[in-house]
Amino acid sequence: MAEENPWNAARLIPTSGINGADEQERRATSALLAVMSSVKEYGRVLTARMGAPAGAIETFIEVPFVLADRKVFPDGLIRVKRGSKVWTALVEVKTGNNELQREQLENYLDVAREHHFDALLTISNEIPPAAGAHPTIVDKRKSKYVPMHHLSWTEVLTAAVMQKEFRGVADPDQAWILGELIRYLEHPKSGAVEFTDMGPSWVPVRDAVSSGTLRKSDKDAAQVAGRFDALLRYGALKLGQRLGADVTQVLSKAEIANPALRVAAVTEMLVSEGKMSGAIRIPNAVSPLTVTVDIRAAQITCSFSTGAPAEGRPTTRVNWLLRQLKDAPDALRVEAFAARQRGGTAELLGTARENPGALIVDPAKEIKSFTVTYLGKMGGARLAGRSGFIDSVMDAILMSYDVVGQRLKDWSAAPPRLRKPEEVVVDEHVSKDIPSAALSSQDDELAGAPSADAS
Repeated sequence: MAEENPWNAARLIPTSGINGADEQERRATSALLAVMSSVKEYGRVLTARMGAPAGAIETFIEVPFVLADRKVFPDGLIRVKRGSKVWTALVEVKTGNNELQREQLENYLDVAREHHFDALLTISNEIPPAAGAHPTIVDKRKSKYVPMHHLSWTEVLTAAVMQKEFRGVADPDQAWILGELIRYLEHPKSGAVEFTDMGPSWVPVRDAVSSGTLRKSDKDAAQVAGRFDALLRYGALKLGQRLGADVTQVLSKAEIANPALRVAAVTEMLVSEGKMSGAIRIPNAVSPLTVTVDIRAAQITCSFSTGAPAEGRPTTRVNWLLRQLKDAPDALRVEAFAARQRGGTAELLGTARENPGALIVDPAKEIKSFTVTYLGKMGGARLAGRSGFIDSVMDAILMSYDVVGQRLKDWSAAPPRLRKPEEVVVDEHVSKDIPSAALSSQDDELAGAPSADAS
């Protein structure tokens, strides 16, 4: 009977019975906060980002507060106790496509200040264009006293996956509980949706770039630039889930301090070149992964760069790279950069395999570095899907790391080799009784044997 009609396994956090956005938000909030207080490693990971001390975590939902002449109900409250120190944060949650509301957040900032709380945490599917930035603009006078922190549901899920699958949870029961949260958040009904929309500005900007009519003053251009950076951050998180590593977007100190600088730079490139570009840092990779979208050419390029060996002929250096890419597809582009040479020499990997010399313009010049690039076709649709821009970028990121990023290693010189006694040739015509005939490091040279350097 059970085989004919498969039974549904009981779940700690069921997805059935979710009716409407309010119930969805309430259940997601309750599930997350309960697991944070139950699985100490996971709770610590999330609260540490906000500057909370390590300690026992208590969580509550829909805590009422009186503000002026009315009651307000933040979705949750987190309290961390360590000795006599108590750290408290209010929590506001949105699921699905619902966005955080400025008025709500400003009310909760007032409550937090009045009660001397330490932070306001917001959670939604909104991904700001830069780490540390908040997707909702509020009155700076209100956020001056109480810091605001934001987590996307993708970040919440990524932290859970990495803790359970890679960092580990000491208690097996707590590990199972964390697994149930992961299962819940990955379900479509949870409201913790993935990055699926480039926004209403995408199609007009895409078409304007293709026709050469996009201007820097167009507000849509800045919105698309911001969404592109949000997509890069999302791609970094998803790759990090797969690798069990902290993969992050590469930003300058100035861009971290002022995210508007980064948006302005991407907008400038979009208007002048029809391209958007950014990079993500993967631990222990030879270089950051540079992702460039060329809207006019409908092409995505993902590149890794590595230094060439510091010794050997140019052909030897090229073959060193080709050996690392022995299983990579022929369609990759390889560029070799030589000393005192403007630009690089580029060939497809398949051509370089057949003729390594194709990457060498001048044998007298040392090759200093290589860049290996994955070329992908850009999707044009606004929403996620087979023909969507989002899926094409995500596929390019994952594929380029698979066929290039995880294969490339930096060159390192081989350590000097000790010679064995039998490798040293002694002139047999000289009597061993003569003191000067004792074994010397120069004996191999006198006998005409090859030196260690030549070997």
